[in-house]
Order: sequence, then structure tokens, then C-alpha cells
Amino acid sequence: MEKIVINGGRPLYGDIEVSGMKNAAGAILIATLLVSDKCIIENLPCINDVATTLEILRHMNVEVRMLDKNTVEIDTRNAIGGTSPLDLVRRMRSSYYLYGAELGRYGRAYAGYPGGCDFGVRPIDQHIKGFEALGATVTCEGGYVEAVAPSGGLRGANIFFDLNTVGGTINVMLAAVRAKGTTIIENAAREPHVVDVANFLNTCGANITGAGTDTIRIKGVDKLKGCTYAIIPDMIEAGTYMIAAAATKGRLRIKNVIPKHLESISAKLEEMGVSVEMGDDYVTVWRDGPLYRVNVKTLPYPGFPTDMQPQMCVLMCLADGVSYLNESIFENRFRYVEELKRMGANIKVDGHTAIIEGGTPLSAAQVHAHDLRAGAALVIAGLATEGRTDIEEIQHIERGYDNLVGKLQSVGADIRKVILPDSYGLAKAN
Repeated sequence: MEKIVINGGRPLYGDIEVSGMKNAAGAILIATLLVSDKCIIENLPCINDVATTLEILRHMNVEVRMLDKNTVEIDTRNAIGGTSPLDLVRRMRSSYYLYGAELGRYGRAYAGYPGGCDFGVRPIDQHIKGFEALGATVTCEGGYVEAVAPSGGLRGANIFFDLNTVGGTINVMLAAVRAKGTTIIENAAREPHVVDVANFLNTCGANITGAGTDTIRIKGVDKLKGCTYAIIPDMIEAGTYMIAAAATKGRLRIKNVIPKHLESISAKLEEMGVSVEMGDDYVTVWRDGPLYRVNVKTLPYPGFPTDMQPQMCVLMCLADGVSYLNESIFENRFRYVEELKRMGANIKVDGHTAIIEGGTPLSAAQVHAHDLRAGAALVIAGLATEGRTDIEEIQHIERGYDNLVGKLQSVGADIRKVILPDSYGLAKAN
């Protein structure tokens, strides 16, 4: 067991580089199953979710060879469908892309229910709706999902999603890319990692148009070929560092970003009195004055991302006045609020809205990271707070942030990981 220890109150200054996008990496690694060839994937983030995905692929008889810490060669020619271990599948949400990838390649998918952060019900009914529209029969029993194509194979169809679903959009793309005919997805998700998965598949020989809009067209192809592909930068990691710069009253140049992906975050920071300068592949963020109250509502891309909601809440705690933070994507994403209250935050949650009365300095405390982005928010709170903050259950943070501690150390943070004795966990359990 490990924890993060922060001696806060220091402004962050310098350059910090963003890694590949977590949410694109998991989908693209699993999408290589459709290729039945060798692929080289570059700009992989060194995070636990990527390590788990690669371990799942190894169990499926995929040859995985790390060329360096951010580059992997994957040979899926001898992959065996339906063999993913349930204990690994349950560790992360993106494992559900096995359904679409296996269905598209083998005509049958068999994998366990996914895991991931616990912030409410996250159904896969839209995924199933899409598979069934393509002709598959889907059953969910005993913690597993099985999808079987008809004897003639999957056939293209018109699919209208009842709600915006990133996972459903990607999963149907995976299933449809080798189906017969044309599939049209309407009310498709527009997130950057949807576009990245489509670009990867197109590089392998797929015929997908419209990714990044609400209508995606997929003309099925007989086979895909291997390729070399680099994953896009992680907009959520970049946004986290942007808020850290603002919270600590520092100045960071955040490199290896796609500035357009950060527009909704930049707009809210500027509204709060934070300075943001966009370059071709970097963004510089600094603050030398007070923070002003702001209202934020999370929305599908290009709106303000739900994965930045906890980090923004910390900044609202430091601002003058009362801010309102409305969560429209997930119904239970405010669990971290109790941890911020341990640090002296004045927050009231009313349904899907958090009401944050800012202006009172936070106090150092011992807190727990209940999920990935909540953990990042607590790190920001610790950096902005005088005194020592201890954050436990950091395995959640390491699921999605590549070398967070090392990167923050490089820009002046007094932050470190501490190994807890084995007896610590036993004492807590008792």
C-alpha cells in the first residue's frame, strides 16, 4: 500500500508534459483485436489501466512486446476470443470494448461486466441496442455479456442512441467496422477519443466518416491491416495541471496538448480571473490575482467535461463568493465532497448540484481518494493548502495519471509517495 504526502502552499512553476490519453488508449489497444495483424501503438501513458489492458490481451493469446515505456507492439493474429479473465475485466470500465471488438472479429463476444470508478449506475443498454441493430443476439447472465452474430454475419444498420454515450459509440464502431454494408450512428458522441479510435481504425483500412460529429458512417470492410499509430494527448491530464497552476497561484506551460480540446476548461478559468495563453501544442496558465465565483454544468463534449468536475470544485473552494457546480452526466459523482469537507471546504450537495461557498482557506488533512478524478482533486487541494496533506487509496489515481508525482515534483511541488507497512491495512480493517 502507498499514499501520497504533500507539503502544500507552494506555487507551481515550469514546464510539464502531458501523456497519451487514458480513454483513447484502452479502446485502441482492444481495437487491435479487429486487425488480426501487428500494430505498433505509440504515446501510451504509463498507467495501471493500460497495464491491465495489456495483461488481458496476453491472456487472450496476444503477443505483447514493449518497445519502450510508451510504445508497444501488439500481434493479434493468434488471439483467442472469449478468454479474458473476469478479475482483470472488472478492474476498469474500458474492458467493455471487448464486446464490440470480439463481435466484429469472431462473430461472438463473451466477456465479464466492466469495473472502473464507482460514481453511479453506468448501464450498457445503448451498447446492446447497437449490437442488436446489427443483428446480434445479446444475453447478460452470471456477470458476463455474450453477443452472437447471425449465421450470415453482422449487417449494417441505422442506429439512433437515446442518449449521448461515448462507450456505446465506440463499441458499435468496433462491431460495425467489419460488418456487411453501411452502419449509420446518429446522436453519436463527439469526444476526442471517439475521433482517435476512428482515426486508428481508418489507418488500419476501415472506412469511417463523421467521427467528431453527431452522425458517424461506417462502411464495412473485409479485413484490416496493421499500422503504427500515436495516441492523442490526454485533455483531462492537461486540464488537471491547468487547475493546479491556478489553485497554487503559479505559472505552468503545459506541453503536448491539443488546445482545441481544452477550450471549455480555458473559458471557465478565464471567467474566474485566471490567465490562459494558447500555443500550437501547448497552453500556459498563470494567476496573479483573486479567483472569482463561477457556475459550471458538465456536458458531453465540447461542453465542460465531467472528468474535470472534481478538480474544478477545488478551485471553486478557493474563489470568492458562492459557485454552483451541476453534474449532468453521472448521478453520484460528489462522493469526494466529504473529503474536501475534512479540509475545511464549505460545500452543500443538493441533488445533482454542489453549492460551494468559497473564500475560506483549506486546511491540511488526511483524506482518501475514492475514485480517479476525485483523487486528482485532492492532490490539487493539497498543493494549494499550507501544511501536510496525506492522500490514501492512491491506486485510483494511478489508474489514469502517468507519473503524477514525478511531474509535479519537476515544477516545484513538495510531493512524494510513501509506502505504508502491511500492518497498516490490517489495522484499518479491524
